[in-house]
Amino acid sequence: MIRPTTPDDMNDLLALAVAAGIAEEGETQELEGVLAEYFDGSLGPDHVWITDDDNGLMGVAYFAAERMTEGTWNLYMIAIDPKRQRQGRGTELVRYAEAEIAKRGGRILLIETSGLPEFETTCAFYRKCGYSEEARIREFWKAGDDKIVYRKALAIQS
Repeated sequence: MIRPTTPDDMNDLLALAVAAGIAEEGETQELEGVLAEYFDGSLGPDHVWITDDDNGLMGVAYFAAERMTEGTWNLYMIAIDPKRQRQGRGTELVRYAEAEIAKRGGRILLIETSGLPEFETTCAFYRKCGYSEEARIREFWKAGDDKIVYRKALAIQS
């Protein structure tokens, strides 16, 4: 079941971020800060966290509208419990996010990732979900580590 993320999910979400390799153990402060701002409402209504809950947190996604654009959104984070990967949960989260964004008038969803070889599985996942490489910024993250921006046009729902 995909549902909005709640404050009760915080500890499980932080543990999932570490297990999925998004954050290092003991280095989740930035993520905690974003979640705190989301839960207190200071990020605004166009920042959305969703959770895949199957008698426990299995996955999470965070997406938000791009400031000063008309209908452009970013998927900032998607993580699936490593034990539950390759079961379609990531695809379900992406599709849910796309539908939610389209309902809000979103026209484009962007996703950024690394160009390192160990991220090829991630890139293949985005391509499988219908995203195409829109841009590559060489050595963005660090020397030898490009930033790849994936893009998908969304069907706006009325």
